[in-house]
Amino acid sequence: MSAPALTPVVVRLKLSLLRNGLRQSGGRRAAWIASAVVALLFAALQLLGLVALRGVGGAESLVVLLVAVLALGWAVMPLFFPGGDETLDPTRLVMLPLRPRPLVRALLAASLVGIGPLFTVCLLVGSVITVARGAAAWAVGVVAVPLALLVCVALARAVAAANVRLLTSRKGRDLAVLSGLVVAIGAQVVNFGAQRLGSGGLDQLDPVADVVRWLPGASAIGAVHTAGEGAYGVAVAQLVVSAGALVVLLALWSRTLTRLMTAPDGSTLQAGDSAARDRPSTGLARLLPPGSTGTVMERSLRYIWRDPKTKAAWVTSLAIGLIVPVFNAWQGTGSVYFACFAAGMLGIQMYNQFGQDTSAFWMVAMTISTARDAYAELRARALALLLITVPYATLVTVLTTAMLDDWARLPEALGLSFALLGAMLATGAWTSARFPYSIPQEGYKNVAPGQVGLAWISIFGGMTAAALLCLPVIALTIWLNLSESGDALRLLLLPAGAAYGALLTFGGLRLAAPRTAARLPEIVTAVSKG
Repeated sequence: MSAPALTPVVVRLKLSLLRNGLRQSGGRRAAWIASAVVALLFAALQLLGLVALRGVGGAESLVVLLVAVLALGWAVMPLFFPGGDETLDPTRLVMLPLRPRPLVRALLAASLVGIGPLFTVCLLVGSVITVARGAAAWAVGVVAVPLALLVCVALARAVAAANVRLLTSRKGRDLAVLSGLVVAIGAQVVNFGAQRLGSGGLDQLDPVADVVRWLPGASAIGAVHTAGEGAYGVAVAQLVVSAGALVVLLALWSRTLTRLMTAPDGSTLQAGDSAARDRPSTGLARLLPPGSTGTVMERSLRYIWRDPKTKAAWVTSLAIGLIVPVFNAWQGTGSVYFACFAAGMLGIQMYNQFGQDTSAFWMVAMTISTARDAYAELRARALALLLITVPYATLVTVLTTAMLDDWARLPEALGLSFALLGAMLATGAWTSARFPYSIPQEGYKNVAPGQVGLAWISIFGGMTAAALLCLPVIALTIWLNLSESGDALRLLLLPAGAAYGALLTFGGLRLAAPRTAARLPEIVTAVSKG
């Protein structure tokens, strides 16, 4: 009796995994249905929008770029959401007697089941309708839609298979947590692009589209427009580009599967030399102050580098703190004062200092018995934060000033940034002791259930207090800008802002220290709930 075909079996496996996952809980089922409805509604509206663009000048450049962005999304999504599809991990099938080529065909067919492929088909069909002119173009479109879809799916599978060891490791989970950064940056890029298109029209996309239309996936849609213009040889060449890319991706995917099925991984290899793990600290640790201050600073910096949630918060703040002032300056609508956004984004990291330690804070609490100990702990944490924020805020301010060519306002912008940073360090230290909350280590939530109110009070209450504390420097800046004799005195705003920020930081740490020492049991309980 011959064995059943592999492709139907894997497709049924994909459907079973989806069905059983939805049976786990009503909340998960409701979330999936809601996301499916939103995705399909967005796909339908996008299809209608593309159809409405038919005949509009520059529409062919827009759809080519849309398909290129869609292919890029297929390539990176497995890296950021590896848990979204359990069949993305072929190592689960290692023990089965499967050959790579039949397995590639089966997994490729299974990948076509889901909301993502349906969304992609809607966009591709809408793109073809937008650019197709004549019978030849429609004939090419019939080939272009499935070809572009297969390129997107094969690209996602090849990338996922090549990085499967990463996706199933701790670093892979760290990468998934950082997906919020991609969303934040992408939102700013889309906003910037929409503003440019609104002012200049779709024709300004032509130079970029002329290059992108020869990239795999996008070249298939580009072939539809090219065939409509009568350049049949060029259209065939564009189809060949996508078809060749599909063949290469499938070959790379098959080769990767062969390696995964036959090569040993870390679980089958002996542990490395233990001496490498016992090496003393080097590098940055040598530059930190000696004693407990340096130890606490190194611990805080290691959290930033190694803890997924802390790393995600820092990287997101660093990116948004740079994007907002720089993008506004790039568009010519910004101000040097927008650079204060960088100091504000990083100052938020001082809030809920103890919650970042989660249940490990009890070990820190054992080293604190007096207000003096608490002050030393908070001071070291603030110094670790300043080690990054001061040069970063300075760099963003100088870059924004250079893009706007407004060097006369550099001292006051820096002074405001340093004052804001000092105010946020002061209020952050106090709210960390007064309103601590837990940060769950698993999943994407940043606040434990039942502590959302504490988080709102801590962050937004502290930010409001920081803004009020900055009013003297803001008022002085406004007065000097309105005063006729204030041009020479504006240079003093930099040292004045820095000194005022340092004074606020010192005062905030002094006020927070006794409260931290007195509330240690409550803080330990609050930050350990997650």
